[in-house]
Amino acid sequence: MRSLDIAGTGMQAQQTNVEVISNNIANMTTTGFKRHRAEFQDLIYENLRRVGSNSSDSGTIVPSGAQVGLGVRTAAIYRISEQGNLQQTSNSLDLAIKGNGYFQVTLPSGDTAYTRDGTFGLSPDGTIVTADGYAVQPSVTIPPNAKSVTINNTGQVQVSIDGQTAPQTVGTIQLAVFPNEAGLEAQGDNLLLQSAASGNPSTGNPASPGFGAVMQGFVETSNVNVVSEITNLITAQRAYEMNSRVITTSDQMLSTLTNLR
Repeated sequence: MRSLDIAGTGMQAQQTNVEVISNNIANMTTTGFKRHRAEFQDLIYENLRRVGSNSSDSGTIVPSGAQVGLGVRTAAIYRISEQGNLQQTSNSLDLAIKGNGYFQVTLPSGDTAYTRDGTFGLSPDGTIVTADGYAVQPSVTIPPNAKSVTINNTGQVQVSIDGQTAPQTVGTIQLAVFPNEAGLEAQGDNLLLQSAASGNPSTGNPASPGFGAVMQGFVETSNVNVVSEITNLITAQRAYEMNSRVITTSDQMLSTLTNLR
């Protein structure tokens, strides 16, 4: 019976849906995390009577035909790039992006990764790095004799040094934007990589046209809405149960058929 296979694809689809929702809930406190949404497509159709075919020699046409769908499949899992809330930390090296853009990070392989996680620190030589020690691009080094660090909303990094009245500019944090943010490839550790789907990045200073502003002393929280995720989880669970009930019903029908004498 087709219904067994069709319901099986439905259960697999809802299992994927629950896995996506569970990942969202698990990352509800992850800095800079963007929630995901699973999208599904119906599978191919079997034509029992093809629509538009001739139904007689006089040229009459079948108006609707008879097609039986063969189930569902996962089409995509989208990343929702909605702005998360800004949480104040009062840490001078914590940065949040208010608007579009990603921080650029140099990986040990030499590749460039992108992140919304602005929980930065200093390396032993004073370079601004991520929590894993990866250098932020463009590289900015804080002098060891700096009393304080100030990063304005345009990404300019200034330090106050003993014996100097005016602050000293030591570099600028730049952001990258993409034509298709959903096409970025997730690598874990709050890092994303460029892909053929994302397009090539455009870089620029924060607060310039098309780029978000940088907020010092803040981090961007996850944009996961727990109430929505729990609602979606209940819906996915009910859909899974209904598909399993179709399998049970189909099995009962087959049992009735095999018991005929």
